[in-house]
Amino acid sequence: MQPQATAQIAENTVPSLPCLRPRTGQAAPFLPMSRAEMDALGWDACDIIVVTGDAYVDHPSFGMAIIGRLLEAQGFRVGIIAQPDWQSAEPFKVLGKPRLFFGVTGGNLDSMVNRYTADRRLRHDDAYTPGGEGGRRPDRSVIVYTQRCREAFKDVPIILGGIESSLRRIAHYDYWSDKVRRSILADSKADLLVYGNAERAIIEVANRIAAGEAPRDLNSIRGVALFRRVPETYTELHADDLDDADEGAARRPGDTVIRLPAFEQVESDPEAYARASRVLHRESNPGNARPLVQRHGDRDLWLNPPPIPLASEEMDSVYDLPYARAPHPAYGDAKIPAWDMIKFSVTIMRGCFGGCTFCSITEHEGRIIQNRSEASILREIELIRDKTPGFTGVISDIGGPTANMYRMACKDPKIEKACRRPSCVFPDVCENLNTSHDDLIRLYRKVREVEGVKRVMVASGVRYDLAVKSPEYIKELVTHHVGGYLKIAPEHTERGPLDKMMKPGIGTYDRFKEMFDAAVKQAGKKYYLIPYFIAAHPGTTDEDMMNLALWLKKNRYRADQVQTFLPSPMATATAMYHTGINPLRAVRHGGSDKVVTVKGLRQRRLHKAFLRYHDPENWPLLREALRTMGRADLIGPRPDQLVPAHQPPGTGKSAGAGTGAKRSGPARPVRRPAGTQRFTTKGVRLPKA
Repeated sequence: MQPQATAQIAENTVPSLPCLRPRTGQAAPFLPMSRAEMDALGWDACDIIVVTGDAYVDHPSFGMAIIGRLLEAQGFRVGIIAQPDWQSAEPFKVLGKPRLFFGVTGGNLDSMVNRYTADRRLRHDDAYTPGGEGGRRPDRSVIVYTQRCREAFKDVPIILGGIESSLRRIAHYDYWSDKVRRSILADSKADLLVYGNAERAIIEVANRIAAGEAPRDLNSIRGVALFRRVPETYTELHADDLDDADEGAARRPGDTVIRLPAFEQVESDPEAYARASRVLHRESNPGNARPLVQRHGDRDLWLNPPPIPLASEEMDSVYDLPYARAPHPAYGDAKIPAWDMIKFSVTIMRGCFGGCTFCSITEHEGRIIQNRSEASILREIELIRDKTPGFTGVISDIGGPTANMYRMACKDPKIEKACRRPSCVFPDVCENLNTSHDDLIRLYRKVREVEGVKRVMVASGVRYDLAVKSPEYIKELVTHHVGGYLKIAPEHTERGPLDKMMKPGIGTYDRFKEMFDAAVKQAGKKYYLIPYFIAAHPGTTDEDMMNLALWLKKNRYRADQVQTFLPSPMATATAMYHTGINPLRAVRHGGSDKVVTVKGLRQRRLHKAFLRYHDPENWPLLREALRTMGRADLIGPRPDQLVPAHQPPGTGKSAGAGTGAKRSGPARPVRRPAGTQRFTTKGVRLPKA
């Protein structure tokens, strides 16, 4: 990397807006998936072929559609190979040899999360496959697809992207193999990895490869990872030696790189893993992040700082691309559950500054909110009304990773660039955060006025610690945008696990409930809050789950579907789960902040059983646990007791067997930006673009 390019990364040089505007050529009805479609378009070859683990739906809820249409707008010929048979290289030759590169993605969700439950059981359904059929993608799809692309055309560069690559860009703990794995770039042997929201990066990558540059030379682009030597112009800081004072020290832009503990070190040393996790998350602000480097064997893995968030005009240009807004015709009448779920919903923003440790949104999209303009949102609603078959006048969701962070930002851009907090709302809402809901309320009102729109629902998760700042927003939500019940995720009642999650205390939920109930009464409605909770999160004891169960019973809540914590790659809570150390605190040699972790299958089942205390199948397990905990006083028929002393005939045959929780169903998509995912009692919250 030349010194000039280095300085550009550090000083946040932003590419000019025209890079996201259509440049040349006529848009294809659908990006081709066959030679016949290429022939109809008059193509002899594709410039770029995107290989994806999802069915091809040409809609901005699907990552391959955004990237494909974006590159098409730049004048490139883009083909799609969706859910290929990975048993041989032949299906990867169906569109011929790409002139520039293969782009490989596992799809809108990590392939292991897609295929397995939190109990490591195989899912039999896949929401991103025609007919909801399971088994259409391999485990670790990105690695398998990359190998097959290499077999098909050995000399074609391969660029990785999407959530699976993004969250596995460095050495990471893998829950399914229960070990630390190398960066997916090393395991796949691809040439380059782009992480996060990669619109700018993929445009620059494509144009520079088209100009004759090799992937190994693309080391000045934000949001890329590649193997390279550390230039002599850089000063190395070692994560092992950093403390809070060092991390906050004044920085000289463009000449400092932080060396994370090597793969071989984090593989065997929990404290080293926790330090690497801490530094990674503290170096996530595009305004002040420095490059990171991590040794893998005899090579250095280099990560450039995260991409600069898109401005509203740029977001609009992405969502205004000429999507067909439908599944590819090759699928015929087969239903794609993920498409059915989101086809009448609208994304208005990206990112999340909540920083919940179990959630992958911040690692992928960042904590700076990226907003669409009102005009762009209204145009999409009109397209849904006019071009989406089956539309009855109901917008099923208007939101994003959260329902109510639209146009919220730090009050001072200078403070925002310098800030290194992992959350803007924990332990309290930052005094520098603008929490006004006025722009969102105004948007809601304009959307309701669109001709042909009868109802606009808000199904994205409401961040209730922000909502309590705006009684007017809660009133607007209840009066116009809730149907029957509203799902809220306090996640727990006890301070121990909540602090490890970086979630507000249950008192904030209580305040929101009071305001919600008052608004419901004033509106003359009969609406209810449905709280969601998570079992077996790091930092949770058996007593914590018992107290949560007592709270549920006292408040007359009975959870139907519940899910235990699922350690997703690279999340802070995953580092806690793997290491037993809290990376939210400075990780010292021999003096780390220890975290209680729940790993044994029986204890994980017990925590889940506490959430379903009302299910007779769980009573034997709960009675046994309560006696062991010295809380036999909670066994009996009184309202203040948790489970009865007697078992109904034909239930709870084995105390160690059933927990009463049904087998986790298929991963269910909700309104959430592409490539993002959050793990809660609802199961896996899936993407929406």
